[in-house]
Amino acid sequence: MPLKFRLAYRNLFHDRLRFIATIVGIIFSIVLVTVQMGLYVGFRRMVTTMIDHSSADLWIMPAGTKCFEDPSLLDDRQRFRALAVEGVADAAPLVIGYAQWRLPSGTTTPVFVVGSELRGSGLRPWNLAGGRIDDLTVPGAVAIDQSYFERLGVSGIGDSAEIRDQKVQVMAVTKGIRSFTTTPYVFAGVDRARSYTGMAANKVSYFLVRVAPGSDVGRVRRQLRDGLPDVEILTAAEFRSRSRSFWLFGTGAGAALFAGALLGFIVGTVIVAQTLYSSTKDHLSEFATLRAIGSSGAYIYLVIILQALLSAVIGFCGAVAISSVVVGMTADSALPIVMTPTMALALFLLTGVMCVASAIAAIVQVMRIDPTTVLAR
Repeated sequence: MPLKFRLAYRNLFHDRLRFIATIVGIIFSIVLVTVQMGLYVGFRRMVTTMIDHSSADLWIMPAGTKCFEDPSLLDDRQRFRALAVEGVADAAPLVIGYAQWRLPSGTTTPVFVVGSELRGSGLRPWNLAGGRIDDLTVPGAVAIDQSYFERLGVSGIGDSAEIRDQKVQVMAVTKGIRSFTTTPYVFAGVDRARSYTGMAANKVSYFLVRVAPGSDVGRVRRQLRDGLPDVEILTAAEFRSRSRSFWLFGTGAGAALFAGALLGFIVGTVIVAQTLYSSTKDHLSEFATLRAIGSSGAYIYLVIILQALLSAVIGFCGAVAISSVVVGMTADSALPIVMTPTMALALFLLTGVMCVASAIAAIVQVMRIDPTTVLAR
């Protein structure tokens, strides 16, 4: 083992209680950052889940639409204008809106209805755990996610309830389609969705445009704008970006998550800095001896930084173990904490930066040592 690594190791483990306090501080801060960033990533994914699972190349929407859940109305006749544009293969109507779901017990709970054409390029339910898409063609048939069974007062396929005083029957069940607003999604045919939300028969919320193979999306978009002047036409990427910007920054949710992550980083840095400083101060005579026998400043820097990096590696391993448990516990919750390989690598680098930054105070203290203090003893 190289001498500088041995010195760093012994300095770090000399006072085990102080070492444990350092590791606990690192673990606490990294777990906090992981939870906050994991919530951010999970929230970022969930706010665009409907857009992500649509096959539309272009979205036609009312002007000023902020996000997918911002229900406004378009005239259904605009669909025929869109279909008349060269290069448009389909313009599927999509109806969204809030409604009241009446449980068999008589109580009600709000739901978010998503109505689309069940064939073609409409937005249909995915991740089916039971039933088929074709089953939704039955009058009154709906699809819900199994995570909302208890809330909606049903137990599976075949159970009945009411929406807007109309009987509905669960004919398909999905797995993992959860709403970040906690309001359950209910999928139905476009005509039934109009009825459930009280929308007029000639109105829709969006048109999902699929461009014909070989056609230029930009050109088709320009022609659609010329023919439909009173609407907005966005690509899926643009609509996704707009929805995320609204929910993450327009509502302040993203700022709150970032503030929590920053707090964890600051707390961890302060704890590690204090511990490394105290540990270094207790070994000033040893560092003075190193300087007195001719050790370079770079050598002493390296010893202290190695102490910090050892703390970072050990603390990160403990934080990953705890974070994995937290991620698993929230996997089926309304807002799961998401951990990706890229995020794990970023957190590892963040831990290293935090610990090395904490070592700066200790390095400054050591470099102020007068080597003659060793001779004075």
